[in-house]
Amino acid sequence: MLNQPLAEVFGFPVGNVTATASRYRRLRLCPFNNKVPNCTKDKADDPLGVCSVFHGEQVAVTCPVRFREEWLIAEHAAAFFFPKRVKWTSLTEVRLNDRHGNTAGNIDVVLVSYDNQGKVTDFGALEVQAVYISGNVRRPFDHYMQNPRVNAGMDWRREGNYPRPDYLSSSRKRLAPQLIFKGGILKTWGKKMAVALDQGFFATLPALRESESVKADMAWLVYDLDTSHRNERYSLRKKRTVYTSFTESLDQITRPEIGEPTEFIHRLQEKLDEKLENGVAPETKTLDAGF
Repeated sequence: MLNQPLAEVFGFPVGNVTATASRYRRLRLCPFNNKVPNCTKDKADDPLGVCSVFHGEQVAVTCPVRFREEWLIAEHAAAFFFPKRVKWTSLTEVRLNDRHGNTAGNIDVVLVSYDNQGKVTDFGALEVQAVYISGNVRRPFDHYMQNPRVNAGMDWRREGNYPRPDYLSSSRKRLAPQLIFKGGILKTWGKKMAVALDQGFFATLPALRESESVKADMAWLVYDLDTSHRNERYSLRKKRTVYTSFTESLDQITRPEIGEPTEFIHRLQEKLDEKLENGVAPETKTLDAGF
């Protein structure tokens, strides 16, 4: 583990104290194609400008906008969605409704192909999955921003609530619901879906059964950040594309790994013993007590 958790702040490695990096921090700018020039993460008037954090020697992307660097994710998704030499463009934050008009959420990026008259001919959905953080990332961010030149090498290891990627919550609370609700609608429509995420996140998912690209209706675009030039700029690069079936992937991700009930029974026994030791007589009821 490094001394402190922050990898990138407002688009630049924390050790970068060039005039350009300092300008981005001072003006709270985002270099990754946000909807406005400024960073808007967490709070528009006081943004939490942390793009990525260290996880051991790896870097975990914590902001979905970070994946928009040079719109590589759109290019890679379009190669899966459409034939070559098709005109296409990207639309962000498009609302998706169910048959009753109730929203199933916004699709991060919808890629649309169109003809010479500008008529939509096809589309596909691209979801971007950054990782949740456990612990408090605001405190080290605020401390760093007080003096980036001095605090780039701060030692945060003894502080409470040291921030770390929470991959389990990211998949259960974010990724799985996205696939169930939005992905379920797109699957019924016969449309393809792609998910962009970093390799640390992807590595925590269950092993997905891969298929040929021409037979797949889902693609996992797996990225990492090239940190070879640590004090300049990190670069988003695609590590691999994993082609799968949407239905099989959803089943594998949402199905828990079921073990034996022994541990659960042991926990029940501990709670029962505790109740009896405290002199609380358990209420005894039979199945027919209410009849």
